[in-house]
Amino acid sequence: MVGPLDVLPVARGVGLPWDVVVGDAVAELADARAVHGDSFVVRSGGDDHLFTFSPVGVESFYALPEDVASKGVADYLMLRRKLPDEVFAGRRVLPDALFRRDDVSAYLDHLEHALDATQAELGGAGTVELFALTRRLGHRLGLASWAGPGCADGDTFERLVTAFDVLDGSEAFVHPDAMAAVAAAGKVAEREALDDVADVVAQAVRQADSPGADDGGLFDRIVAAWATEPVPVRDRGIAMDVALIHIASMSNLMAALGWAVVDLMGHPGHARLVAAGDAGLARRCALESIRLAQRSIMARTVVRPVAFDTGAVVVDVPAGWTIATLLPLLNTSAARGLEAWDPDRWHHHRLADTSGLASPMLVTAFGHGKHTCPAQSFSLAALSMAMIRLFHDYELSPHWDHHPRPVPAQIGGVARSADQCLVDYRRR
Repeated sequence: MVGPLDVLPVARGVGLPWDVVVGDAVAELADARAVHGDSFVVRSGGDDHLFTFSPVGVESFYALPEDVASKGVADYLMLRRKLPDEVFAGRRVLPDALFRRDDVSAYLDHLEHALDATQAELGGAGTVELFALTRRLGHRLGLASWAGPGCADGDTFERLVTAFDVLDGSEAFVHPDAMAAVAAAGKVAEREALDDVADVVAQAVRQADSPGADDGGLFDRIVAAWATEPVPVRDRGIAMDVALIHIASMSNLMAALGWAVVDLMGHPGHARLVAAGDAGLARRCALESIRLAQRSIMARTVVRPVAFDTGAVVVDVPAGWTIATLLPLLNTSAARGLEAWDPDRWHHHRLADTSGLASPMLVTAFGHGKHTCPAQSFSLAALSMAMIRLFHDYELSPHWDHHPRPVPAQIGGVARSADQCLVDYRRR
């Protein structure tokens, strides 16, 4: 029998970090769950959220059809706190077009070259901030893959890195407490950065148009999608497609690489095997590090009323509400032993043993079923390649004496480190 939402408890005094000052966003919701149980309502900033953590509730969440409760809309509502609407309006080539099979092999070739460039920058020995290193590597990989000729090299690359560091959409969930200031400033810095991206990409378009330019690849498909438009409209449209693709694709991947390096440095036996080229182990290590580093709020914006089964009751959820669960409240506590790092718990992309779980969907690195991240296979291949290369070519020694902490306000994506993570490196 379907009932009204008012049968669910309301977590009064609980707000989300875009709307109120929150010391630790995940801990605040964990406290609400301890008080109210596995399904409860949060009203924050004029918006209504149904949070669910029970086995049935999580399974119901992953079963929601996109045309009823939309991930795309939820992601847009999150990212638009940071990014100008122009980034989203009128796009012709979207991030979900990134991972065709023939594209992935090209991206991995670009990653090989990006790793070469990274090694050249590092030299033989020194000290580097780990997450800054992986972020820069991600920029180089992405810009080589879809930003057009010359965009991953020299001054052009540096100019785009500066612009995309301003246009970091992940700031909307990594530092949600900063979004009020972004709105108050009218996103002026972000609009200026977009203009800079547009100027650089227009030059890449001119190169792509020149006789003898290579055909194929994602950038050429973006250029082709705007071929019938007048030059100013065409150039701007291409640049905005490139901008959204780059913003949406790289930051979580390279944060994941950072945590995988952190965890491998803490497990030298595994690190030696990865350095020797064990790609299967590297993938399992990546999955395990991502599981533990998840800060993701998995959210769906209800666009049509839906009857939602929380496990205790079925409730009518009206359009405009958000249905959500929070991976860090499940990934480490849904069964005994999940708080420890153990790559052998994975088989291919799934947990090898789910017998201790009330539902296999309670633990994940990339999502489940039709809600699995479309970049999963590419991400694991890229992470494996980068991990093998770094540990094979360098001796790495961390400066920290305790495991780095996530940014406490973060509520979404793979964790960013609240601590500076300095690493000494020496070429083998």
